[in-house]
This record gives sequence, C-alpha cells and structure tokens, in this order.
Amino acid sequence: RALSSEPEYSVRLFDDSSVHHIDLRVENWDEFLRTASEEEYIECDAEIDGEVFSSVGLRAKGNNSRRLVEEYGLHRDSLKIEFDHFREGHTYYGLDKMSLDSSFQDNSYLKNYITYDMMDYMGVPSPLCSYVWVTVNGEAWGLFLAVEEPEDAFLRRVYGRDQGKLYKPDYRYLEEENADVALRYTDDSFESYDNIFRNARTEISDDDRKRLIDALKILSEASGGTEEDGEELSEAVNVDGALRYFTVQSFVVNLDSYLGPTGHNYFLHERDGILTILPWDYNLAFATYSLGMPEPINDAELYVNYPIDTPASGQIMMERPLFHNIMKVDEYHRQYHRYYDMLLEEYFENGYFQAKVTEVYRMIAPYVEADPTAYCSYEDFQEGVETITDFCLLRAESVRKQLRGEIPATIRGQSLDSSGFVDASDIWLPDMGEIADLYTE
Repeated sequence: RALSSEPEYSVRLFDDSSVHHIDLRVENWDEFLRTASEEEYIECDAEIDGEVFSSVGLRAKGNNSRRLVEEYGLHRDSLKIEFDHFREGHTYYGLDKMSLDSSFQDNSYLKNYITYDMMDYMGVPSPLCSYVWVTVNGEAWGLFLAVEEPEDAFLRRVYGRDQGKLYKPDYRYLEEENADVALRYTDDSFESYDNIFRNARTEISDDDRKRLIDALKILSEASGGTEEDGEELSEAVNVDGALRYFTVQSFVVNLDSYLGPTGHNYFLHERDGILTILPWDYNLAFATYSLGMPEPINDAELYVNYPIDTPASGQIMMERPLFHNIMKVDEYHRQYHRYYDMLLEEYFENGYFQAKVTEVYRMIAPYVEADPTAYCSYEDFQEGVETITDFCLLRAESVRKQLRGEIPATIRGQSLDSSGFVDASDIWLPDMGEIADLYTE
C-alpha cells in the first residue's frame, strides 16, 4: 500500500501488535448510557495508553445494532470519539476521529479486523484498526476494536495534500429506490443524489457535485462491455482499485454492502473526476447478514461456495453498475480473477491467514475472557474464531475451484450444477454471532 505519509497516530494507537488501553473519564456515565439513542456528543476526557486527551467528543454509534442493543436492555454500544468536536484543531497525534467497535453479532471479535487486513493486503486504502481495552472512570468496560474514521486525517494519510472529496452514501429510507446509493446515474439534478451529497465528509461545492454526477453518468452509460466502454470507465472510475476491493468484498460474502440489498456501507472518494470505492463495516460479513431475521439463511454450503462472478441476485447486479459494468469488460474480468488468484495464493494458501488469526487470538483471548459486557461467553468466542477460520479456508478452497472451472462461478451456473461444491456441513453460521446472543438470563 503506497501511503503519502505516515502520521504518528498510525504507529501509536494503531500499532496492532498489542492491545491498547483507553480510559473514558465521563462525569455521568449512567446518564450517557440512558440517552445513547440520541447520538449526541458529550464532552469527556480520554486517557489513551497513559496519556490524557481532554475535552473530546463521545457518542454512541450504530443504526440497527444500537436499536437492538437498547431493545434487549444492554448497554454495549459501539462508540465514536471525535477529538476536535469541542476543541477546534484538537487531535490525537493527527487523528481527528475514530470508532470503538463493539463486535456486535461477532463472537469471533475478528470480522472487521480480518477484512480490513485483507483489504490492506490487496492494496485497498483501508481504515487503520487495533484492539483496545476500554475502561470507564477506571472500571472495566470491555474489549473493542479502535477503527480510524475516514475523514480528514484518513484523507491526508492516504492521499496527501491533494486529498479530493469523500462521501459515505447512505439511504434515509430503505424502502425508497436509492439509486444514488447504488451509484446509478438518473439525471443531472443535484437533488437526485441527496443520499450522497448530504453525507459528504468534506466540504463540497457545486463543481464537486457536478464532477461526481458526470462520473456516475459515464459509469452508467459505459455498459456494453466493449473495449471502448472499458476506456470510458477508466476516465470515471479507479477500476484497478474497484477490482481489488470487490475481490475481498465478494470473498467475505458481505451482503450488508454495495453488493447486497441495502447497497450501502462503503465510502466513496472522488478526485479529478475519478471515483474510488473504499471499505467500511463488516460486522455482518462472512454470510451472517440474515441471522436474526424472521427467516434466516443458515446455509453454510451456499455461502462457502458463493459465486464470485455474480455475488448477488440478478436484480441487484443489474442495479450495481460499479460492479456489473466493470465486470462486463473482458480484460477487467480477467484482472479480477488474477487478483483472486493473488489473494488465495498469498493470503490463504501459504498459511499467512492461519498464522494471523492465531497471533490475534492469543493476543486478545485474555481480554475477551475478562470482558464484562461481552455479547457472548468465552467459549462462544473460541467457537466463533474456529468457525470464521474454517469458513475462510473452505471459501478459499471453493474460490480456487471456481477459478479452475470446477465449480460454476455464477448463480445460474451453480443452480444447474452444484456437484463440485466444497462440503461445509460442519459449519454452523450462527456460531459467528447472531441476535439470539443478546438474550440474557
């Protein structure tokens, strides 16, 4: 990964070789918990690895996760810390904002961490992250994952002085069409892209808005899959970055994403009219998106063998031009498969992944065992780590067979022939974490 600069925070808090410590010094923690659903920032001090940062902003974060946590009478919300919320220009060694991820629906405590590691390995600009033991006024609260929020510091770290613009497209109401979240061009009206522009993480002008819409227009209209379409796409999209991103995105079977029904949970960077998709939020990855729904799909064999060429239903694929239109171009599709070959060979088949999981497991296990607010038992955590490990290794085996043509790489092909499927009958997806884990005695 080519970084423009390496800020000091990246080698302090985000040195992921050890578990860090954050003590939140909050005047009235019980009141903070009681009003967490309002997502209003309060002022507090944060001691990070022994160093106090005063007057930082703290609030709860999360949509569905926060609502469910509250519904079940629990208080372990994910949190946001904004260093410059109450003091302009205040940072943690250059970092303006971070999240503390609570591992909601993640008994392994690994889903976000390992996906960001895979993205980073594949050269996708990804948020830095590390494990932190959180205390509140000196009292143990739990093990969380500190995650760099993609904002100004992230842009400076990744893109340097010429930062470009950053957006986090998201819907107001899921039942609406939300074509802009899907990155589909509809017309030239700024209002048609409100789900993008109102979620800008940088200041934007009308020229910025027009440049982004022009890029979406090229993306949507270059849909024939010809060599000329490929050249046009490269004028509006960071194609190589998208291919690297979708390699990991489809491997981890994250259906709460751009390739899922919701179409969200990503960041969009624009510079000089070129769009780059960036990773975010993987607590429902590894085929756990449906768990907790009225009719969850617990079919591990389906998802271990999930097709890499059509990693969504036909209707969703047609409405996701950033994947669909790129993959229509033969050379881009071949490069996508080459990146998959790289991921399999270098990350999974040589033992790197197993060694990484073992290293992290040994590091965090004592903290999970002592975690007073954990969503699961220590035994559930151990089972979660084993399950996500097995899922990934079997997934790698299936993808290798898909690349060789031994398993169809499309939904249609698999519906006609599933004889070569990798056996995943020993995997029970809910072992990675589900809503039922929120029930307390």
